[in-house]
Amino acid sequence: MVHRAIVRFGAYARLVRLDRPIGIWLLMWPALWALWLSSNGDPDERVFLVFIAGTVLTRSAGCAINDFADRQYDGHVARTKGRPLVTGEVRPAEAVGLCCVLGVAALGLVSTLNRQTQVLALAGGVLLLTYPLMKRFFPAPQLYLGAAFTWSVPMAFAAHDGGMPRAAWLLFAAGLLWTVAYDTMYAMVDRDDDRALGIRSTAILFGDADRLVVGIMQAAMLITIWLAGRELHLGAWYAAGVTAASLFALHQQFLIRRRDRRQCLKAFANNNYVGMVIFAGIALEYLFRS
Repeated sequence: MVHRAIVRFGAYARLVRLDRPIGIWLLMWPALWALWLSSNGDPDERVFLVFIAGTVLTRSAGCAINDFADRQYDGHVARTKGRPLVTGEVRPAEAVGLCCVLGVAALGLVSTLNRQTQVLALAGGVLLLTYPLMKRFFPAPQLYLGAAFTWSVPMAFAAHDGGMPRAAWLLFAAGLLWTVAYDTMYAMVDRDDDRALGIRSTAILFGDADRLVVGIMQAAMLITIWLAGRELHLGAWYAAGVTAASLFALHQQFLIRRRDRRQCLKAFANNNYVGMVIFAGIALEYLFRS
């Protein structure tokens, strides 16, 4: 009985990618940027805890519903053929049920915040849950994912009653560009399989110009996030964080230069450091300012 429960929990954990937390980090970094910038480096403790827990819950719910939507396709893709819904370890109804439980838990957390944040959270939940459908007909689903993954920015500013100043819009645009860039690298891993299955992605849309377009988006993201810092009068520590992020972006361009699947996946994962150093620059800026 205990063994079966452990096996079942393990299957659920893999369904929501707890064994691969890179997605949690990539979703969390824009939230952390915005929490610090919207509060002048001093985020409300309750707001902070809600955003951290909410990030884990919503990303997990998104993985469950994504695998449910893709269950007929994942078995034909080398990277995803071992997912629990494909192997039969988890039933489709269980995936939907788990998504609902996680989603309700996330909404319960957000209900402790102000009304504007609650409304934005509902909109963000719709974005995250409908993303899997975009891959069927929208040629650039990564753009839609970018909006979903960066929705925490307006939420954080709303939670701190800061409205949406120009810096917030710049930060949102930077996060969106960043998401499209790194998820295009991720899509480059599955491009041949996706093309055969009729799945849409920016890796397919951009074709042979994929590396160039990714590079342009990386540059645009770095410029935009620098402008957000300039709008908020951030200084040397912030500039150092953005500079470090640019070095990681150059490294990613080196990794994807031959479009090798493993290297593209490595470039995608390397974006965790981009988010990390930008946040470090923000945190240090406010730490040494006070």
